[in-house]
Amino acid sequence: MNQGKYIFAQLFEIIYWYDFDLCVKRYRGNVGVKNFTCWEQFLVMSFAQFSYRESLRDIEYCLESIGSKLYHCGIKTRVTKSTLSDANRDRDWRIYADYAQILIEQALPI
Repeated sequence: MNQGKYIFAQLFEIIYWYDFDLCVKRYRGNVGVKNFTCWEQFLVMSFAQFSYRESLRDIEYCLESIGSKLYHCGIKTRVTKSTLSDANRDRDWRIYADYAQILIEQALPI
């Protein structure tokens, strides 16, 4: 039985929400969004990258298979192929590019 947090949740504990929220606000990423926020999209796409998912259907099936554990990983909504597709199409990619740049700047010694 798991006694602590999942490794995926531990990885994203070290990420600064403040910096991510600044990027989202800069490009108005969550305007008009009810359920699937930019943060959840970031978590889902990161999960897909870490687990070598190759398609939206593959991501959906994999997330569905571990459905009871998703909430503990920070993913609070059910992710369907169409929801993920719409989010990838409609959200500004610069949110994630700017955030990646911030993470790189924080990691490099000055």
